[in-house]
Amino acid sequence: MSEDSMIPGISTYRFPDRPYPFCPGCGHTLTLEHLNTALVKLQLDPHKVVLVTDIGCVGMSDQYFDVNAFHGLHGRAVTYATGIKLVNPDLRVIVLMGDGGIGIGGHHLLNAARRNIGITVLVFNNLIFGMTGGQHSVTTPHGATTSSTRFGNLERPLDICKTVAVNGASFVYRGAAFDKDLPDHIADAIETPGFALLDIWELCTAHYVPNNDFSKGALLQTIQNLGLASGILQRLDAPELARAYHEQFANNQLPITQPQSIEIKFDSALTKTTRIVLAGAAGGKVKSTASALALGGMYAGLWATQRDDYPVTVMTGYSVSEVILSREEILFMGIAKPDILAVLTPEGLAQVPRQLRAMDESQTVYVVPELTERIETRARKIAFDFSRAHPTKKSLALMATAAIVRHANLFPLDALREAISTGQSTDIAQENLKVVAASEFIL
Repeated sequence: MSEDSMIPGISTYRFPDRPYPFCPGCGHTLTLEHLNTALVKLQLDPHKVVLVTDIGCVGMSDQYFDVNAFHGLHGRAVTYATGIKLVNPDLRVIVLMGDGGIGIGGHHLLNAARRNIGITVLVFNNLIFGMTGGQHSVTTPHGATTSSTRFGNLERPLDICKTVAVNGASFVYRGAAFDKDLPDHIADAIETPGFALLDIWELCTAHYVPNNDFSKGALLQTIQNLGLASGILQRLDAPELARAYHEQFANNQLPITQPQSIEIKFDSALTKTTRIVLAGAAGGKVKSTASALALGGMYAGLWATQRDDYPVTVMTGYSVSEVILSREEILFMGIAKPDILAVLTPEGLAQVPRQLRAMDESQTVYVVPELTERIETRARKIAFDFSRAHPTKKSLALMATAAIVRHANLFPLDALREAISTGQSTDIAQENLKVVAASEFIL
């Protein structure tokens, strides 16, 4: 513990005028008092302590401590604590959550232990969902009666300690809220650099005790009957993630690329907003062609948007891009009724039947010859002529788009060439400029 994190002379971290709200006999009161004693023992700077609480009765705990606090969604307390610790490794981040939250957010718990993130998790384990009416949780013993297991719980309870221990937790402890030495173990856990968890068994006097004729003795006996070990169960010396991250990577950030303005170099004759859809196949450079189309429009003084759609697979399936060009600012990027639709492949055609049905005689469908007969629309159909130019799969979208730019008079073709030259690597741009030149033969 560094000296600057200590404030000698603190007698309590509690707000003295705020009594706990828990039911008479609830174990939460005992455990929170043990936590306060542990903090007093450590004399930590309150400004460097963060309590992160989960949903449930335990979620009310943070407001009674005069330290930093964060309260979030059920089962997610470990994730919030992880983020806080990663941002500032100097903070002592302590999670207060119940066994209900452990069940809901178990995945987060596993990965926090595996990463050895330096947070301390206090599990207020009262074997039940107390706040919501006494339903069984992941730690409810087999045979126990709850509001959701009226004839006895058929499930086996989760061993929280073994779960985090096998995943690499630095400090693991199991005990009960009645343990006199619990404050020392809590302090030990807070002082542990890596991930630390204390599984603290408690009584829920509102639900579990009356439904199971339960008591302090029965609770301690249940731990033994289940074969659960108590005390410090694991202590490992392993690098703590937040500290390791800041030491190795925090000072090696990549420079932030500054946005570059686009100089208007050409004039466009476009008089109305024009919505364009390119319907092709993955691997056909549809997306990069749409980018060049949008950038070319901006070089010609137009507003432009681009929206791309393709499956999660690579080099297979459809690839559809939508570009809107306008003299006015574009506030909605969707295209329900294109002014221009280029059908380039069967995969692309399969994605645009709704747009084809919506189009009317004032709009235009450009289509490759082999798909012309499959197009059902009221829009004007124009087939590409590939008798003098023979595009490949990778050049088809660009060749077709360049021809459309010229045919529909969207903007000067030199603007498209400028977009290709400035937006693509030199060798690829040279190949694509040849494709643009060949486009004059297809429409």
